[in-house]
Amino acid sequence: MSVLAADTPELDLAGHSFVVRGPSPLEGTVEVSGAKNSVLKLMAATLLAEGTYRIANVPRITDVGLMAELLRAIGCKVTLPGQDVGPKQDSGPKQDVGPNQDIGAVLIIEVPAEIEPVAPRGIVDQFRASIEVLGPMLARCGEAVVALPGGDDFGPRPIDMHLQGLAKLGVEAGTVDGYVHARARELRGGAIRLDFPSVGATENLLMAAVRAKGTTVIDNAAREPEVADLCEFLSKMGAQVSGSGSGTLTINGVDHVEALQPVDHSVVGDRIVAATYLAALGIATGEIVVTGVDLDHMAVLCGKLGNMGMEISAEGESIRARVSNRLSSAKFSTLPYPGVATDLKPLLVALLATADGVGSVTENLFAERFRYVDDLRLMGADIRIDSHHVVVEGKERLMAAKVKAPDIRAGAALVIAGLGAQGETTVSDAHHIARGYDDLAGKLNSLGADVSRS
Repeated sequence: MSVLAADTPELDLAGHSFVVRGPSPLEGTVEVSGAKNSVLKLMAATLLAEGTYRIANVPRITDVGLMAELLRAIGCKVTLPGQDVGPKQDSGPKQDVGPNQDIGAVLIIEVPAEIEPVAPRGIVDQFRASIEVLGPMLARCGEAVVALPGGDDFGPRPIDMHLQGLAKLGVEAGTVDGYVHARARELRGGAIRLDFPSVGATENLLMAAVRAKGTTVIDNAAREPEVADLCEFLSKMGAQVSGSGSGTLTINGVDHVEALQPVDHSVVGDRIVAATYLAALGIATGEIVVTGVDLDHMAVLCGKLGNMGMEISAEGESIRARVSNRLSSAKFSTLPYPGVATDLKPLLVALLATADGVGSVTENLFAERFRYVDDLRLMGADIRIDSHHVVVEGKERLMAAKVKAPDIRAGAALVIAGLGAQGETTVSDAHHIARGYDDLAGKLNSLGADVSRS
């Protein structure tokens, strides 16, 4: 159990299930918290410089607790959202952290003058994003020892691109007994071209390059909004980063560590969670408003949903969506941003299971991300796997069943499938869902669903 789960009982879902009673049309407004795929990298980036950081719009998820444990092991003091931080100290004028400034969602990280550049296996093997401390520890200390990461099991996701890129910056690295041992006498800028626009590799290289001597250019860099959020965070700290949001990032390394300063920042909204609520609406029908997310970050997906029959419009930092009738089916392909994210695949398969006609989802990133299909079949879904394609013939109504969440997104997909099923669906291993969703059950219930914990 992570520290955050211990301090927040609703996150302690080990051994628990979600019970979904359907069918349940949805209506109302739901707020999306900060992105899991951003906040964990921002937390890692604080290792670059001593001082106190305040990160707002932090999702209450167990992976944040795991990253907090890791930072504590490295030597930091971390105060999780909602914890008592004691009397407020006058530390001078604070920066605007953006529109989401709910004090209950603020994370405080105090980074000491000296850190221990070791990420131990006991923590690291629980979540994938732990590898992101490698780059900042190398930048800060010139060395790092990081256990190979764990997290959701979708098949092999090697860190070769991380290590190959770091080698271009002068890093010597190897793996021994499940640990990456990396060292650099001096980080130096270099030209790096990624074979694939890997988000994790882009972020690790970006953070290392901030302290490299000279200029680093990363070509075929990931363009995700979460990468852009990290670029903004680093720029606030004093890093010289250009090209944010494009496929080419240019980083001019700062001359000394004092050039980097702690900052306040608000995490970008979670487009994957927002898409989860839209998929839920597509299954359940109704009308909802999703706040705290930029429609531009979801343009391709929302265009496809619109073609299926969902009425979607932007209202500032909100998305209004309406589904009156059963959606038409469609074909999706997972691609790097701005394409449809691979995280969405289980959710889209669940959506297609109730759509009218035959649709498909083609997985172009993680070949083995199909482990939820048998559970959807238990609910009556008509699904066929053909290589890296999932072909789905939609049914007007699914059946309630007892199913098991294999990972974060697949677990959420089974929950929203239950909204379109007749009867009581039980989704066991709910702790997986809490790793990436801030109170999924409670927020669905606020929209009129009937989801309880058992």
